[in-house]
Amino acid sequence: MVAKSNRTEVCVTAERWTDPNCPVARTVDLVGDRWSLLIVRDAMDGASAFTDFHQRLGIARNVLTDRLRRLTEYGILARDTAPSGKRQTYTLTDAGRDLFTVMLALRQWGERHAFTSGEEHSVLVDQRGEVVPELRAIDTTGTPLTSGTTRVQKAS
Repeated sequence: MVAKSNRTEVCVTAERWTDPNCPVARTVDLVGDRWSLLIVRDAMDGASAFTDFHQRLGIARNVLTDRLRRLTEYGILARDTAPSGKRQTYTLTDAGRDLFTVMLALRQWGERHAFTSGEEHSVLVDQRGEVVPELRAIDTTGTPLTSGTTRVQKAS
């Protein structure tokens, strides 16, 4: 089975989908483990070489190799040979860059719920150095959306 976005095709066999009709489940199947998300986070922060990811994450080499292979296979990362010809580099694809909003939502949830009041943590800022405002889901009229004001329309 090939899952298609308007920019990338992701090849995953039908047996590997946890819930074939649910976009959340498919996304979690592709990038839902902690190491994959942290690799994507670090790629967004400029990591590109195996050693960059290994040093930043302290991840076992075999686990990192597996996650980089999967993220490349799933179209989240692209693998290229460095100009020196001696190592591979990894860059985010369009699909990988599209995870920015997901990463922002996870970050902001963590800021609200994973730290005690007053506990220090990193802060995401824009190009001007301003703290990125809270992400808000809104409907077409600008009214805030919640799990109580939305519903899932199942595929037929």
